[in-house]
Amino acid sequence: MRQLRRAALAAALLAAAASAQAQAQTQTKDAATGYPSHTVRIVVSAPPGGGPDLAARLVADKLQRRWGQPVIIENRPGAGGTLGTADVAAAEPDGYTLLAAQPGPLTTHALLYKNLRFDPAALAPVIVMTKIPIVLVVRADFPAGTVGELIAYAKANPGKITYGSQGIGTSPHLTTALFARRTGTVMTHIPYKGTAQVVNDLVAGNVDLLFIQLDAVRALWRAGKMKMLAIASDKRLTELPEIPSLADAGIADLHADTWNAIVAPPKTPAPIIAEINAAVNDVFTLPDVRSRLATMSMSPVGGSPAEMAAFVKSETARWGEVIRAADIKVKP
Repeated sequence: MRQLRRAALAAALLAAAASAQAQAQTQTKDAATGYPSHTVRIVVSAPPGGGPDLAARLVADKLQRRWGQPVIIENRPGAGGTLGTADVAAAEPDGYTLLAAQPGPLTTHALLYKNLRFDPAALAPVIVMTKIPIVLVVRADFPAGTVGELIAYAKANPGKITYGSQGIGTSPHLTTALFARRTGTVMTHIPYKGTAQVVNDLVAGNVDLLFIQLDAVRALWRAGKMKMLAIASDKRLTELPEIPSLADAGIADLHADTWNAIVAPPKTPAPIIAEINAAVNDVFTLPDVRSRLATMSMSPVGGSPAEMAAFVKSETARWGEVIRAADIKVKP
């Protein structure tokens, strides 16, 4: 009888242990796959209508359908994207607050701003969403129609050419600074708060020149509102074979594009990062998404969080060199 009781007790203990293990495994699985269980908020650190905003809205729509939970976009521009980035950096690391950002806040702003309220290196990389070619455009009545003529005019009129950007440290600003350095020219920078504002001022003739993402100016260029002189690349674009590259103009190895990415607050759990990454990668395989991105001159990137981390590190080093060489600073 005692042996039977002992056997029964042992069996009960084994069953309890197995049940506890199964419950733990289920809880672990739920933690990884039960996300999201409520609304996900994507903060865009740029105004509506720019690359990060357009890409984030397209991704959010598909994620909402995939997850069966609301995925909302909140624009929080300002200070070169640092305001929205700081908000996300201070949010709970639970995957329900994410950031869609342009390069600056994730790379070079740590070199430009003395009192950032966040550490870009501490943000959890999720995925690079898209890349957009950068093109060189000038106002419609600018007295130069080629890159060579532009350089000659700039050298004859040092400091008189004005160029705009979406702010200090943005890709267009740093690309122009690198162009000036490589060509031995001096131009005057006028920073704006967003893409729409700077493009509108070029059309109005209030600034002379922009290195700007293609999607922001393609329609206006086709309408004759500005002149497009070059693609900031070593090769011409298939979609614009008539526009020379900077290499065609004799400026080799000056390749620039802009990109946007999703990051999460520091210490966001790896399983949640993996779920978001997998979901966005799947979104970029959808034919309608790829077609829509093409109409906006964007190319999907995707990849793993580790690949994004390596890419951000290389971009920080590359453009950091430009910042130091041009002595670019943000006024206090």
